[in-house]
Amino acid sequence: MKQDQLDELLYQALETELGGVQVYETALRCVQNDDLRKEWEKYLDQTTHHVEIVKTLFQAFELEPAVETPGRDVVHHIGASLVVAMEMALKEGTPESAELVAAECVTLAETKDHLNWELLAEAAKRVKGDRGKALRSALEEVEEQEDEHLYHTTGWTRELWIESLGIPAVLPPPEEQKDVKTAIGAARAKQVRSDMT
Repeated sequence: MKQDQLDELLYQALETELGGVQVYETALRCVQNDDLRKEWEKYLDQTTHHVEIVKTLFQAFELEPAVETPGRDVVHHIGASLVVAMEMALKEGTPESAELVAAECVTLAETKDHLNWELLAEAAKRVKGDRGKALRSALEEVEEQEDEHLYHTTGWTRELWIESLGIPAVLPPPEEQKDVKTAIGAARAKQVRSDMT
């Protein structure tokens, strides 16, 4: 395995989590649905903790958290852009449209976050010693939460859009009701949504 590329992944993972905190803080200013607010408040707390978990990985890998890389700069830019998009929606749109934009922005942020942890899981299969243990320990704590963040928020985004179209929506979404934490579970929840309307 290429150690320099694993280091880059860790730098991007830290930046994704840091940006995720800002994304959730801004999304919570946009949210209208009380159930979604509770969900995102929980995810904000978890994401804040994920920052600390990644910093622990930095200690294990002897990396300096303040180092910037070109990839990390791109991740920072994307996260900041998502915050700007929500700010625009708050300023220029209706509360309902701002909530939709926020849901889309959270889904985009969580897609990158989920990918990071999926890639770290692949690396953890090959990293030995204390570093491998640190990776596996972090994954054990974070991976299921990241699955929930992505699949539940994707469901919320879909259902909020459906509701905005004037079509009967399932709120909270099936992913939330069935506590989905896998891609297969998300696909099944999406399939049964028509039975729930």
